Amino acid sequence: MQVVNSRPLIGAQIQIKGGLGRGGMAYTDAVDARAVQVFVGNPRGWRLTAGDPRQDALFTTGCTDRGIPSFVHTPYLVNVGSPTEATVEQSIASITHNLRRGAQLGCQGVVVHAGSAVGEDRYEAALRQLHERLLPVLDRLPDDGPRLLIEPTAGGGKALAATVEELAPYFAALENHPLVGVCFDTCHAWAAGHDLSVPGGMTATLDALAAAVGPGRLGLVHANDSLDECGSKRDRHTTIGEGSIGVAPFAELLAHPSVAGVPMVVETPSELDGSPSDGHKRDIALLCSLAPAHAAA
Repeated sequence: MQVVNSRPLIGAQIQIKGGLGRGGMAYTDAVDARAVQVFVGNPRGWRLTAGDPRQDALFTTGCTDRGIPSFVHTPYLVNVGSPTEATVEQSIASITHNLRRGAQLGCQGVVVHAGSAVGEDRYEAALRQLHERLLPVLDRLPDDGPRLLIEPTAGGGKALAATVEELAPYFAALENHPLVGVCFDTCHAWAAGHDLSVPGGMTATLDALAAAVGPGRLGLVHANDSLDECGSKRDRHTTIGEGSIGVAPFAELLAHPSVAGVPMVVETPSELDGSPSDGHKRDIALLCSLAPAHAAA
């Protein structure tokens, strides 16, 4: 029996100790998550793992019964814009594998970092690689499978998309494929130079995102505070309200029309006061308290 819950779709990058299904669902319940994101392999390696059918079934059924959307995050090594052919080949293989696993698990989306051109003069070449190597993968996807969600990065290393405006040429390189969406990370946007802390800053950034890629492309939000200053190009997450972004911008985030109904996960430190899950539980509860529907209740 599916659970009906009116709370916002706010959750976390869940821990899966004990297995994707058994351990993952236990963690989901412990932090009161209403959306989940997982890795289906080593986040810092290339090895492609098939998964355990029993754990997969527990995960898929668990998410369905709880009425929560799920997402897969590809490994951090993925970079289709790389000048190294071996990296490009492994990146395409990893994206393809994660999309397949996401479909098996009933996920709404698969998140991939936008990547980097690496060299000073390789931006156009890297965009051509996106068109030549990634577009065929998208063309083979079923219409009812997960979307590929491009996550702008913090801006270091000749990023292909760090500011939200830079998503426009990135999407153009992929011919604005209908199965491409966006994963918006607040820490990354802040690090890339979007000042989210000023009144209206978050609203302006989300407006610019919609202008760059069109309406309906936002598929997931990573809600993270930052340890560093705006424009630092450093990707260091921290507990919401304890970093340089602060709490108020997240209320602005949750009130923006483009975020209505879009799932949100925290990738903040999970441990608080010695508990392995209280950090995520606290951040999820805080975000839920900021949501307009909650405030009006």
